[in-house]
Amino acid sequence: MARTFHEAAIAGIGATEFSKESGRSELQLAAECSLAACQDAGVDPRDIDGMITFTIDNSDEIGLARCLGVKDLAYTTRIPGGGAAAAATIYQAMALVNAGLCNNVLIWRAMNERSQYRFGQNPTNMQGYTGGHGTGTLLWCIPFGAMTPASWAALSAGRYMQKYGVTNRDLGYVTVQQRAYAATNPAAWFYGKPITIEDHQASKWIQEPTLRLLDCCQESDGGVAILVTSLERARDLRQKPVRILGACQSIPYNVEVISNFYHDDLTVMPEAHGVAKRLYRQTGLRPTDMQAAMIYDAFTPQVLMQLEAFGFCKPGEAADFVKSGALALDGQLPTNTHGGLIGEAYIHGMNSMAEGVRQVRGTSVNQVQRVQHVLVSSGMAGAILAKD
Repeated sequence: MARTFHEAAIAGIGATEFSKESGRSELQLAAECSLAACQDAGVDPRDIDGMITFTIDNSDEIGLARCLGVKDLAYTTRIPGGGAAAAATIYQAMALVNAGLCNNVLIWRAMNERSQYRFGQNPTNMQGYTGGHGTGTLLWCIPFGAMTPASWAALSAGRYMQKYGVTNRDLGYVTVQQRAYAATNPAAWFYGKPITIEDHQASKWIQEPTLRLLDCCQESDGGVAILVTSLERARDLRQKPVRILGACQSIPYNVEVISNFYHDDLTVMPEAHGVAKRLYRQTGLRPTDMQAAMIYDAFTPQVLMQLEAFGFCKPGEAADFVKSGALALDGQLPTNTHGGLIGEAYIHGMNSMAEGVRQVRGTSVNQVQRVQHVLVSSGMAGAILAKD
């Protein structure tokens, strides 16, 4: 029987609280945020027929399906790449709905990344976590002392910063803006705690001269879930539909997650360039059509390089773009309006995807006016979310 194409939409989002010690299992966190997403949409959890998460999520699909009472799964998959998987989950959920293979696709990510294990430790002590790198890559890095995400990010950013004269103080303006957003977001760990550039500069070095403590994302416990269905069905559900106007991945030759030491030009993020090219071609939109952006911010240099990759400013101009106030609520491109992974929580980028949904719905605590399109990016994947 021929299947009919369906335009996909996000109908529900859900989250637990974000903490440093959840006091419960990751499976319980996954069940809580998943149930919240279903309730937000007005969808019976028993009707979920697709499930997507990260390869490194510790909660089993069958166990979570049992917790939710799912009757009959038609499709499950897991996406590699650490945080790069965040927008990729939306891409694959969109594809399933578009193809008519699933009606209700649940995306989730749940982790006790602060209380149970820590990604910043030597990967051999991280319960098998490699962030999508694989053993081969880590064997090249570790003998030279590059054994943490911060060290990989610093190495990747060094050439860019040298070429364009970007200093650590320049990076600090990203953090200051995101902490300003977090300070007005009750869900954020740093709610009520804005900082100044002097506070940023006073924080300890993690990888001198590139990254200070306040250039790095948090370590968090918590869970986030998103429910994707058809636009037609979403129009009959509880919330305003958020159309997935376009979504894609890009994994160019010789590119790796964070440890991009092997591609030809270390001053660019080729995967983000590939995502931008595909997204704009899919949708017919341009950077000037975006009213807000949620950009993966595990480390501040990644924000600058993605701003340039998506065409919001020219190569080497991102630091000045940020300092001009462009990322602020009244700026050219309000960015990471929930506080990002630096200010709200680090749920591997999924909380940024949820903030993109809130901006389109018009329900963000830091709401941008007259939103039509929001870019969400996790480096190797991205999506453009739109009003119905």
